[in-house]
Amino acid sequence: MDVDLNRPIILYMHAGSGNHGCEAIADSSIRMIKGIREDNDVDTKLPVILATNSAAEDRRYALGNLEKLGLCTIAEERHMDRDFAAHVFYYAYRKLTGDRESFLRYRFQDVFRTYEAKCKKSGYSPYERGVAGHRPLAISIGGDNYCYPEMVPDLILAHSMFRRKGFATVLWGCSIEPKSLSDKALLDDLNAYDMIYAREPITYKALLEAGIDHRKVEFRRDPAFGLGIQAAGYPKGFIPGRTVGINLSPMVLERAKNPDLVKKSYTNFIRYILDNSDNSIALVPHVVWPSSDDRKPLSDLYNEFKDTGRVLFIEDASARVLKWYISCCSFFVGARTHSTIAAYSAGIPTLVIGYSVKSRGIATDLFGTSENYVLPVQDMEDPQAIINGYEWIMEHK
Repeated sequence: MDVDLNRPIILYMHAGSGNHGCEAIADSSIRMIKGIREDNDVDTKLPVILATNSAAEDRRYALGNLEKLGLCTIAEERHMDRDFAAHVFYYAYRKLTGDRESFLRYRFQDVFRTYEAKCKKSGYSPYERGVAGHRPLAISIGGDNYCYPEMVPDLILAHSMFRRKGFATVLWGCSIEPKSLSDKALLDDLNAYDMIYAREPITYKALLEAGIDHRKVEFRRDPAFGLGIQAAGYPKGFIPGRTVGINLSPMVLERAKNPDLVKKSYTNFIRYILDNSDNSIALVPHVVWPSSDDRKPLSDLYNEFKDTGRVLFIEDASARVLKWYISCCSFFVGARTHSTIAAYSAGIPTLVIGYSVKSRGIATDLFGTSENYVLPVQDMEDPQAIINGYEWIMEHK
């Protein structure tokens, strides 16, 4: 990161560590900030506030330890859907005034209170130009948030709110579908960032072609490529170097043209590994939110093969521990982007079951092409597709 970090920082649009990809980005970014500050003799006590959808999730995993070490302060956003009176008041207020940002000011109210208190305690001005004459910094860290059209309006409003409060702004480690850049509101929003870091070449090229100033766009790998590993004990049946890791998500099934065929392809692949090798199979969930829990489709696979004694289920753990398990595999098939980043960065042959620009772009960055490395779930028509992908990668690993 080339942005000057000698100023107070808020990291925002972090959805919570129940999505271990979100955790991996936040974990890596917070440690990166500390490292860069130390290397540049910057005061490491400058506030770093992590605005989160769920403080409980973050403290359950690795980010809670970073908070205890003083590397960040976790501040939970307010949830209007849990406060009926606030919901009625702000809905009426917005109707009467047209002030669309009011919802976001309510959402981040406690975050700003925490930020102001930390700045005051550390002797820094929260909103005025302070350290080295810089404005405070707000970094949007939800890497693929702009890939989801339903999230874009709130992303635009949150960004506008931070700018109005005097923050310089950075969009960090992003992927954006090129076709979405025809939307003027989105393009105006992106142009307003002080710096954008695209995590793969498809997004980087699309941003430049859409007219974003090349001086404020940089191509840099996803921060989670630098995530460390935390060793853990092997579950029964896990054989290091002789275990194939598998991740499947509800999200990828929702985006499939034929979800049953995708499930069949996974089933056929597991049966193929069991019949043609002595490898075990490790089912690895990477998101455990009730609304999108990898353990649900993975449990279906487990129940089908549990009697073989060679298929095991990895329990929920922090992103670093999950990366440890993935790094011990002989091969990995992943639907969640950050499960595959864990595999890529550990040097594990990997087949991606993808659905968006992020999986295509990251594979293109690594291999020069996404062909044979990514199976677009929208195009899967062959129940042998994962077997075929596995065989190709193993021949070229």
